[in-house]
Amino acid sequence: MYKPSSRSRSRFLACGLASMIAVGTVAAPVTASASASASVSAPATDVPPLQKALDDLVKKDDFPGALATVHGSDGEARYYTAGVGDLKTRSEVPADGRVRIASNTKMYTATVVLQLVGEGKVELDEPIEKYLPGLVRGRAGDGRRITVRQILQHTSGLPDYDDALFADFDGFLRKYWKPREVVDLALKRKALFKPGKGWGYSNTNYVLAGMIVEKVTGRPVGREITDRIIKRVGLRDTYWPRARDKGIRGPHPRGYFATKPSEPWVDVTRFDPSSGWAAGQLIGSPGDLNRFMLALLGGELLEPAQLAEMKKTVAAPGSDTVGGGRYGLGLATFKLSCGGFAWTHGGNAPGYTTRNAVTRDGRAAAVAVTALPVTLAGARNVEKALDTALCK
Repeated sequence: MYKPSSRSRSRFLACGLASMIAVGTVAAPVTASASASASVSAPATDVPPLQKALDDLVKKDDFPGALATVHGSDGEARYYTAGVGDLKTRSEVPADGRVRIASNTKMYTATVVLQLVGEGKVELDEPIEKYLPGLVRGRAGDGRRITVRQILQHTSGLPDYDDALFADFDGFLRKYWKPREVVDLALKRKALFKPGKGWGYSNTNYVLAGMIVEKVTGRPVGREITDRIIKRVGLRDTYWPRARDKGIRGPHPRGYFATKPSEPWVDVTRFDPSSGWAAGQLIGSPGDLNRFMLALLGGELLEPAQLAEMKKTVAAPGSDTVGGGRYGLGLATFKLSCGGFAWTHGGNAPGYTTRNAVTRDGRAAAVAVTALPVTLAGARNVEKALDTALCK
C-alpha cells in the first residue's frame, strides 16, 4: 500500500521487510495483441532486454518472482515473467497476474477527486476543513490551513502513520483498520513542515482524500473508484477488496518477505490491506495498470482542465521511487534513459513492489516483483527494468 520516499524506504529495509533468496527457472515471455493472446518462446541467443532484466531481478537481486506487461504505441501487449509464483509448489508466475498495486491506488483516488472538481463538488484550493470540519487539528497540522491540492500533492506537511503501523508489524497485517484510526495515528505526530513549504510523501494525505470523496458523494470511496474508473475503463483484473478480505482473487503470484536477510521467505500473500484504504488498497494486474494510465493520460477519465491540474508538478526531493523527479496530483515524473520522462507512480506493499509508467507517445509498462527489495540497489534495479521496458 506504500510507495515510500528514500527515508521511508530506509525504514522498510531497517525493519527487514525483504530478504535474499535464489529461486529457480525463468519463464519465456508471452506476446499478445490487444484482443487475443498467444505464447511464444524467445530464442536462447536472442533474449529480449526486458526478459533479461526480469531474469536478473530473480537471479541477482533474489526476488522470488517477477512479471511485466508492456503496451506498445501500436496497441500490442507483451507479457514477461521470471522466477516462480509459489516457492512451495514451484509453479510458474502467471502472465499478467494480479498483485497488490499498493500506492498506485493514489492515482485512482486523485482521479476521482478531480472528477468531483470538474463537477463543481470539490475545490482544489479550498481548505480540507470545508469537507472534513474539525478533523485535522493539533501538532500534525490544521485542516483550516491545508488545501485539497496540498493533500493530493503531498505538500500538506501532514506526517505519515506508517511508523506506528510497523511498530507492530504482525498486528498491522492482521488488523482491520478504519480510516479514522490511521488518521488519528498520524495526528499524534509532529507536522513535517508548514503547509505549502515543502514536499513529504504521506499516506495520511490520501486517506483524507478518500474521506473527502465519501463526504461529498455519500458513497464508499471504493464504490466511487469502481464505478467511475474500473467499470468505465473496463479493467477486468482490478478491484477494491471487500472489508476484511485478506486474499487475492484470480490468478496471482504469492508475495513474500523476511524479517532478516538470513531468514527464509515468509508468505504474506494474505493480509488485511485496510490500513492503505484510499492510499493503497487496490488489487490489479500490470496490464490493467497500463490500461488505466493510458486512459487517464489519454483524457478518457478527466476533462482537459482537470488533467492539466493533475500534471502540475512540484519538486519531490528525496523520493528515489519517482526517479528523483517531480510530483503532481497523484502523478509523478520518471526520467527515461532514452530521453525525456514518463508519467508514473508505483507502489510497495508487504509481498509486492510495482513500478509503472506511460510515455507521451503512448507506450506503457508495468513491472512487479513478489517481495519488497532488500537493498536500495534492488529497488533501483526494479526501476531500471521499467526504464528498459520503455526504452529498449
